[in-house]
Amino acid sequence: MATSEELSVDAFLTRIGCLTRKAPTREFLAELQQRHLHAVPYENLDILAGKALSLQIPALYEKIVLARRGGYCFELNALFAWLLRKLGYEVVHYVARFWRDEPNLPPKRRHHVLGVRVGDDWYLTDVGVGGIVPQHPVRLVANEENPQGNECYRLERDARFGWVLMELKRGIWNRLYSFTEEPQEEGDFTFADFWCQTAPASIFRREAMLAIRTEYGRNSVAGREFRLFRPQGVESFVPEGPKAYREALEEHFGLHLPEDFPWDPVRL
Repeated sequence: MATSEELSVDAFLTRIGCLTRKAPTREFLAELQQRHLHAVPYENLDILAGKALSLQIPALYEKIVLARRGGYCFELNALFAWLLRKLGYEVVHYVARFWRDEPNLPPKRRHHVLGVRVGDDWYLTDVGVGGIVPQHPVRLVANEENPQGNECYRLERDARFGWVLMELKRGIWNRLYSFTEEPQEEGDFTFADFWCQTAPASIFRREAMLAIRTEYGRNSVAGREFRLFRPQGVESFVPEGPKAYREALEEHFGLHLPEDFPWDPVRL
């Protein structure tokens, strides 16, 4: 495992395709967030393989930067926060309640998001969602619409749940996730992360979940099915066998799994 002294900001920037350090502005924050979403996949393969995750920064750096893997929210946003602090940003960790695709009140807060200060403003920043998520930071101001390409977001205030990130879909505003501004420390995510890794009811243990932004749209995996979203439509396919599955992971997500990786997608 890489030691704290061996962690390189420049190597992380290279990992996400950013070749120049800049002042900690809102524009640079937006660039970093977008580049991360296009370079580092969301993925739960270690959980499926039964490999215990570590949220320690050296372990995350080795996995995401050196091994060029991805991760899920507790991993991706923890390491992204480390990068932002090294680049001069003030960062606060929040725990969120995920509402998307939930017909009722989500019973647990199981999502990790970041608050980032730039000047006098605070922004919501998040590189740890497997579905569609803002590519650019969203200012913590109620009801301010944030058009981002074909997507649009805004934050609302709720007396019970705090800030609620809303997404506009087919003309209707829907809840994506909610969070309060109580700062979280590293250890505060331990229980939620452990539940996500080990609980039989955890969605992260059911099937492979991968996603990455592309210049054309996004690529995703649900179980064995690959979906490539393009302006002209969605191409979907199921690789025939473990070898083809691994090759598809490398081609569409940049993931190279070693031959001894203890997980067989065909058994799902």
